[in-house]
Amino acid sequence: MPPGKRQQTSTMLYTLIVFVVLFIAATTAAVVFYVKSEEHKKNANDLQRQISDLATSSERTKLGTIVGTKPSGQSWLGAMVDYLDKTVTLIVGGVPESTSAEVKVSEADTKIKNTLPQVREHIDVADINRTGLVQLIKDLKAKLDYIIGEKEALKKQFDELQKRYEDDMAANFEKEQVLLAEKDKYQQQVNEIQQAYKDLEDLLRKNTEEQVQNLFDELKQNRENLKTTNQELLRTQAELREAEDLVKRAQQELRKIKPAPDREVAALKPDGEIILVDDNAKVVHLNIGSDDHIYQGLTFSVYNKNTSVAKDGEGKAEVEVFDIAKNYSAARIISSEINSPVLEGDIVANLIWDSSKINEFVVVGEFDIDEDGDIDYDAVDRIRVLIEKWGGKVADNVSIDTDFVVLGRVPKLLAKPTPEQQELNPGAMERYNESVRELEYYKEVEKRAQSLWIPIFNYERFLYLIGYKSYARTAGAF
Repeated sequence: MPPGKRQQTSTMLYTLIVFVVLFIAATTAAVVFYVKSEEHKKNANDLQRQISDLATSSERTKLGTIVGTKPSGQSWLGAMVDYLDKTVTLIVGGVPESTSAEVKVSEADTKIKNTLPQVREHIDVADINRTGLVQLIKDLKAKLDYIIGEKEALKKQFDELQKRYEDDMAANFEKEQVLLAEKDKYQQQVNEIQQAYKDLEDLLRKNTEEQVQNLFDELKQNRENLKTTNQELLRTQAELREAEDLVKRAQQELRKIKPAPDREVAALKPDGEIILVDDNAKVVHLNIGSDDHIYQGLTFSVYNKNTSVAKDGEGKAEVEVFDIAKNYSAARIISSEINSPVLEGDIVANLIWDSSKINEFVVVGEFDIDEDGDIDYDAVDRIRVLIEKWGGKVADNVSIDTDFVVLGRVPKLLAKPTPEQQELNPGAMERYNESVRELEYYKEVEKRAQSLWIPIFNYERFLYLIGYKSYARTAGAF
């Protein structure tokens, strides 16, 4: 073959080889592109399905309307979860737990349904899903406002009745004092007339017939005057009973509005607190001192902290003040219970002593101070001395100024002596009359204290409330 022909053939062969290689490369690239395209298409379809599960195409176009404002750096779904958490928080309170929206809504729904029966007791709720929490709150608010209005109205009515009661009590007390003064005056007149009558009788025995006649006339007139005085006295007593009935009716009317007050509230208030305890030395420190007018030798009953004074007055320990500073005092423990030790924060109380006022007492009855089984004839006087020693005041009769009444045993009424017994013992009748007067006095004090709502204590409660139960049996205690 000629050289020119051979060169042309080689060039064509190279061209053909290049073409075949390029064709194979193109075909391979096309196949690879097709495979990748199908894979991307499948991934795109999967992603589209996931997006559709999250939100439809119409919902995606309205995400701003459905969710609201989307905080920067947060997804629409995250923003919606935050808004849901805030809604659940408004419904049930507290921070929602990290759980699904379904569980959060289910828990909120359960709490609402559990609360709904309590709400139905106060307002009429047909369907919670239709009523809505906001409307429930509005209805409850309206109910609360109505109840508050009724409460204010009742309080106003009560205050008016209280004022009327106090005014009536004051007026009745003044009237009672006037009537008692008149009664005493009439009684004095009766005594004077009786004395005059006795003097006239003595004089009649010594004078002539004419004088006797004149004196008899005068005696008759005096008897008429005595009769008139007795009638006035009876009328005064009737007016006094009417005044007492008026007070009782006023108290009954007041109890319809408000239950009777606890008459022992003032007696059961604590007077101080234990701020330090030294168990080894059996010493405690109280938060009351000379500024509170406390005395050496003053005793207190101790009661558990965060409680009030026991109704029966019995405490878990008794302490006696022996050292006093300006704002605190030291007291030795004179009795305590092993199972209930004295602790810091425990409260103390003494019925007699008060840092801000002088309490007034009335003491009547029979007392066995040393508990030997026999009545102590001078017990009332000895109790009086103790009360006055600790800053109290003792009166003979109950009045509106009386704070507390201490009643001993009911005085024993002696048997009325027979004429034969009086002849053998001339003082028997006088002792009998004295026992009658003591019993009547005891009953009058008790009755008047009850009518004036004054606390009444027996001897044992009195000792407990002044922290003196342990000392009472010792010599020289009173």
